[in-house]
Amino acid sequence: MSRLLTFIFSTSGVVVGLVVAAVAVWRRPASRAARRFLIAVALFYTIAATYAVPAAIGSLLSRGYHPFQPGDAPGGVTAIVLLGSGAERVFRWNAKPWAILDAVGAARVAEAARVYRTINPACLIISGGGLDPFRERGATSLMMRDALVALGVPAEIIELESRSRNTHDESVLIAPMLRELRIEHVVLVTSDVHMRRSIAAFRAQGWNAIPAIAPDPRLALPAVRRWYPTDYGLALSAEVVHELAGMPYYRLRGWAK
Repeated sequence: MSRLLTFIFSTSGVVVGLVVAAVAVWRRPASRAARRFLIAVALFYTIAATYAVPAAIGSLLSRGYHPFQPGDAPGGVTAIVLLGSGAERVFRWNAKPWAILDAVGAARVAEAARVYRTINPACLIISGGGLDPFRERGATSLMMRDALVALGVPAEIIELESRSRNTHDESVLIAPMLRELRIEHVVLVTSDVHMRRSIAAFRAQGWNAIPAIAPDPRLALPAVRRWYPTDYGLALSAEVVHELAGMPYYRLRGWAK
């Protein structure tokens, strides 16, 4: 399901949708249904790619959360948990592709570094399992670790969870790590639209995590670019729809509480 949603809200999805609609009109030029289908596809992707639309829906998903402040974490042994994100390929001459964090992952890393400087936790756990075989550096947790160390977080306090493939896996695999480390409180770092499902997943594993939302990295878009179709809007739509579909699915599976 995740891969299907990613495809639908991608440039490839736009092209395939419009080609299918155009073929329908070509095969049946007199058909009102075919013309309406073409118009519907064009309108759907115009709306989905207009950043202001998914941003408005995303604000509902993140309602009630605010940027982490020093007073948000109670006293006691506290751990920061940073949830993994995706990566991008950088092709090189005569070498395998190089994997780097995507913008969403970089925003999460930046927030985790800020929270670290704010509360000085006992440890910082980074999750994120293996990626596709062409990504030579392997797990996203490794890339996030390197980025955090570059931002001044000591390597010795960082713990890695590198087997998870989704948010449910992350909560299941990290929960025993927290107990083994005798952690009392957890500050959870992830994207603002992803936080609600993540909090529910960790609650299902017995942890009432404290949210530390990372901002959408596309917030720096000029105001005018928020109101016409862009690839940024399409990417945010993919994230928002993934959460809207993921929350009821997690509850049906008993993965969220």
